[in-house]
Amino acid sequence: MSQESFRESPPSATSTSDLVSQAAAQVSTLVRDELALAKLELAEKGKRAGLGGGLFGGAAVLALYGLGLLLVLAVVLLDLVWPLWLAVLVVMVVVFAAAGVAALLGKKKLKAATPPMPSDAIASTQADVRTVKHAVREGRSS
Repeated sequence: MSQESFRESPPSATSTSDLVSQAAAQVSTLVRDELALAKLELAEKGKRAGLGGGLFGGAAVLALYGLGLLLVLAVVLLDLVWPLWLAVLVVMVVVFAAAGVAALLGKKKLKAATPPMPSDAIASTQADVRTVKHAVREGRSS
């Protein structure tokens, strides 16, 4: 509101119904703005996660090829000392054991993960709620 509108109608002349309707309009605008902020924040985080996930996926594919070559090298080196079937068996057991450990660690990390939340929008909304509660308390004590 401009300064002129305050001069035209002093606060004591404003009716309670006008104040309530103004408060309702302001709360509605505030909620709409907070939802827009949360939407923008989640969209930005989603874009970052998508790009990071794509790059991570590409790295995983390349690492998988490298791991395959490393396993072939291990089998070839063990074949120099043991029969081929034994070399393949030992490498296979080691790979399955590593896969089991990775699966258990991954399960533990997934359980510990929290869902992504729009933390800035939540903090802003909590501050708004505190402000409104404080204003209501101040209004009652006046």
